Amino acid sequence: MVYSVKNRTKQNAKRLGVEVKKSTNPKKKLDVFKNDKKIASVGAVGYGDYSTFIKEKGKAFADKRKKAYEARHQKTRTKVGSNSYFADQLLWK
Repeated sequence: MVYSVKNRTKQNAKRLGVEVKKSTNPKKKLDVFKNDKKIASVGAVGYGDYSTFIKEKGKAFADKRKKAYEARHQKTRTKVGSNSYFADQLLWK
């Protein structure tokens, strides 16, 4: 699967004050940078995310997957600065 950084993800990155680029890790979607320093690699290639689901299967399906994602990652996605936090904020908002 070839992943390209979505506009929605770029907007979310701007809101968080970080920059995102396609990951150099072939197993991840994004590398997250703050002040030109890489701080995280997030999003497993091969799995969907909110933008992808909206485009491919519609908003209703994407919203269901988002709720499932949030429930599955509830313990870690709210820890500011963690990989899980950036995945949540960048790929699922």
